[in-house]
Amino acid sequence: MTQQGVRWTADQVLALAPDAPSRKAGSKLGVAGPWSEAGSSGEGMVWGHCKGSGSKPYQTVVDVADAAGPAYKCSCPSRKFPCKHALGLLLLWAGADGSVPDAQVLPDWAEQWAQGRRKRAEAKREADAGGATAADPEAARRRAERRADRVTAGVSELEQRLTDLLRGGLASAEQSGYGMWEETAARMVDAQAPGLAAWVRELGSIPASGPGWPVRLLEECALLHLLDRGWLRRDLLPAGLAATVRSRVGLPAPADGRPTRDLWLVLAQYDSTDSRLTTRRTWLYGTESGHTALLLSYGAAGRAPTLSLPVGLALDAELSAYAGDGQLRADLGERFTAPAPSPVRPKGAGVAEAAALYGDALSRDPWLESWPVTLSRVIPTPDEARGGWQLADAADDLDRPSPEQLSSERPGPERLALPITPKAASGPGLWRLAALSGGAPVTVFGECGHRGFTPLTAWPEGPGEAVALW
Repeated sequence: MTQQGVRWTADQVLALAPDAPSRKAGSKLGVAGPWSEAGSSGEGMVWGHCKGSGSKPYQTVVDVADAAGPAYKCSCPSRKFPCKHALGLLLLWAGADGSVPDAQVLPDWAEQWAQGRRKRAEAKREADAGGATAADPEAARRRAERRADRVTAGVSELEQRLTDLLRGGLASAEQSGYGMWEETAARMVDAQAPGLAAWVRELGSIPASGPGWPVRLLEECALLHLLDRGWLRRDLLPAGLAATVRSRVGLPAPADGRPTRDLWLVLAQYDSTDSRLTTRRTWLYGTESGHTALLLSYGAAGRAPTLSLPVGLALDAELSAYAGDGQLRADLGERFTAPAPSPVRPKGAGVAEAAALYGDALSRDPWLESWPVTLSRVIPTPDEARGGWQLADAADDLDRPSPEQLSSERPGPERLALPITPKAASGPGLWRLAALSGGAPVTVFGECGHRGFTPLTAWPEGPGEAVALW
């Protein structure tokens, strides 16, 4: 909230929820009944008391104007961030019906929390500055060399295991079970190559993935072999491709690109989890530069990452890019404004252009699974040939049959379409997309890859807010 009176939508608030149960519970608290002494300030603070099961109400306060993303404090015992009370309070505030009136002075308990956050942020900035000056470049170089040696040893061992697998036949992978892959992944962890370890674990799940698994396993083994060879010959590669190989193997590298300041629109945000980590992917679009960037943030298993930027908001900030051909990952640097609603939409492309963009990106990064694309004027329709769903191009020149076709009863030109990935087609986001379209063209942002297109956010044909689908 950058100006007083600018409030989020309910969808933007619910996008902050760490999981579906929190979203449901927060929605129930987004009414005036359980709340008292609620208020908000032009500086972006929202607070209130929520009646709970105990004698004392819960004290809840949210800073929606923090440039790093919303910050929360609640006296309830929940370990989720934001908790259901913070979500309910923000929903009440977003309703703009007077239940959360504007106020000038924060209550003492909210002011103490805000002051504490400011002091901790200042201390962190000072510590970061001190750490940067105390770094020893020579020691860092020696550590990097030692790690590279360990990775090389791990890559050589992985190459031998892939060779043994192919010599023995892919059927042996099904007979050996998952234990062989987990052992190999553990060896890659010991070699300090977490990217290879994650890839090996994925290989272990393929034999149980259903019909056609040998083909999929061979494809993934080939890509992994290509990555191994790239690492072993990294000194012969162009600088950009060598940086991509290091990133795919799992070697950390700082964002060393020149900071780019822009008004960044939040296109999409979603989490993926495993037994060890929760990874949050946030896609941003530079409204002035036209660039698309990816932010990655992490949380311990079972806990959501701290960075949270609701879809449809925009923030004035600097991003620093990571090295590597075709890499879109960036670090969020200095933020000059808090996230606020924006009517801006990303520049769209047709179906054919979207496929070409993915192909071009793949030529620069052979291990790329998908590429961010905004499709303009597409219609979600059933895919009768494949039994799923697709996004069909609604270009006007494809919709109108020619006079020759009308007179000869010949079929019109086939409408270009991208299949929706099976995972996306089986989720609730597809029905939100279909309802938003109603048979009319929509604009859809998502990830285009060899498995199809995964819709993440959509906009109606005319004026309207962004609808998060994931």
